Amino acid sequence: MKYDDASWHSDGDFPTELPAEAGATHIGMYVAWLLLQGMASEELAEDEKEDLQALRERSTTPGLFLLQCSDGKFVDDLISDEANAFTAVYYDLENGQYLEDYEEQLGAEIPSLYHVADTWENFDRLAPVIAQRLAAWQATQS
Repeated sequence: MKYDDASWHSDGDFPTELPAEAGATHIGMYVAWLLLQGMASEELAEDEKEDLQALRERSTTPGLFLLQCSDGKFVDDLISDEANAFTAVYYDLENGQYLEDYEEQLGAEIPSLYHVADTWENFDRLAPVIAQRLAAWQATQS
């Protein structure tokens, strides 16, 4: 299943002054958080050891990692079963809370959410919110 794709965002109503890569930032932040929590699929953990190490070392950014590792596509085979179950609820582009949280944490005083910089500073602002959402979701799974 494909949850999101950077190309979905860089087409159509996308700020012309931004590079297409800006369509991957919100996706990359979320995927990177999951992966840094140890929620990579076995296949990704085995096949992308160097890229995952670069993510852990912060020598690449979340958006760039997504673009390099999966061509900007967020698909279910990147992450573990638990991460997929959480993502189906939290990341859902129509009914989930992720984009609301992303906007609340990172969207103030910028022209659009596509203007959020693909930086570790922004990741660190968003990460505690995702952690809280996962913990709340996990509590409902017992």
